[in-house]
Amino acid sequence: MSIDNTAMFTDRYELTMVSAALRDGTAQRRCTFEVFARRLPDGRRYGVVAGTGRLIEALAGFRFGEEQLRTLADVVDDATLDWLRSYRFSGDIDGYREGELFFPGSPILSVRGTFADAVVLETLALSILNHDSAIASAAARMVTAAGTRPIIEMGSRRTHESAAVACARAAFIAGMASTSNLEATRRYGVPGAGTSAHSFTLAHVGLGGTSDGERAAFAAQIAALGVGTTLLVDTYDITRGVATAVEVAGTGLGGVRIDSGDLGVLARQVRAQLDDLGATNTRIVVSGDLDEYAIAALRAEPVDAYGVGTQLVTGSGAPTAGMVYKLVEVDGVGVAKRSSHKESRGGAKSASRAARDTGTIVEEIIHPAGSPVPHTDGLTTTALQIPLVRGGEPVDDLPSITDSREHLASALVSLPWEGLSLSSGEPAVPTRFALP
Repeated sequence: MSIDNTAMFTDRYELTMVSAALRDGTAQRRCTFEVFARRLPDGRRYGVVAGTGRLIEALAGFRFGEEQLRTLADVVDDATLDWLRSYRFSGDIDGYREGELFFPGSPILSVRGTFADAVVLETLALSILNHDSAIASAAARMVTAAGTRPIIEMGSRRTHESAAVACARAAFIAGMASTSNLEATRRYGVPGAGTSAHSFTLAHVGLGGTSDGERAAFAAQIAALGVGTTLLVDTYDITRGVATAVEVAGTGLGGVRIDSGDLGVLARQVRAQLDDLGATNTRIVVSGDLDEYAIAALRAEPVDAYGVGTQLVTGSGAPTAGMVYKLVEVDGVGVAKRSSHKESRGGAKSASRAARDTGTIVEEIIHPAGSPVPHTDGLTTTALQIPLVRGGEPVDDLPSITDSREHLASALVSLPWEGLSLSSGEPAVPTRFALP
């Protein structure tokens, strides 16, 4: 499902603020808003930025047509409705590229424009970035746990239909090999994967001269998809299912999938059985509520690929990245929230990352926008923010999702080794605030 108009994907208070600001002149003050996370979710050592590309796409549809304005007629006054009718974001946006790592305080997005122009984007920006970054962060941990073994994203049936597409996109950026979601393949070019479910085997009951129809189901799938397909062997008895699969497909069978039971034990048993039958190159795919910890526990088992669903699309225990959208500068003057445990740091900011000659990251440095990078004792520094939008229009040659995927793979290698651990601890890289 594609929704062209995104203007109503917002909170009521954003428009009531605009209404009041138009009355007193605040609407036209030049402002900078920043997106950042005060802290990482419990147990996380780093975060992964995702959703920036989707946000930029959504900006093009952030328009208030007559249908939207009719809905708002009882919310804001006529002057505000007239302002909304001609609204087009005309400001500038800089931010961390997709596939970039982030840490507490990282200025992931900087939005510059008038107060009214920028404040209405809060919910749109946060809903996209919080969701996609949470999924990418969880997916990156799973990919690290899997090592060189591929992971198939297959969580569409466990989340909202639109969220499923965004999940597949974020998971691909994080390094997952493919998705079962066809819309993600159509819209974003994410490689597709998938063969059959248990219902296909059950639908063949009584066919092919057997009571359960498993042989008939395997034969039908192979006839349609070839011997390189992956057969689901745990509908009934796994040992019998594997034997039948090889009998029907031959020793060139592409793969078998196990979706239930003690996956480590079963993988060992199935590997031994396949080898005994001569199907030494047949792959074993496992699935069934896997998270990064379960994947890590299977590292020593003869598993060739993983399928992940529920745990991925729910962020594996962290369904939001905890990002906020805060006003940090008004007419060149820094402003900051002082509420207990919800403090912000005033002033527009830039961010750089310092690394040793080996490439290992040492620290993230947040400093005033436009100022030189503070001294780093000979470390190499890299600016983290890139131009995303200028004058309301996306800049040319923004990174593709393949570019972002490759960038993240390199970034993860640059983390201190303990930063890739699944155990709880401090952020993998400290953040230094070199601010007045």
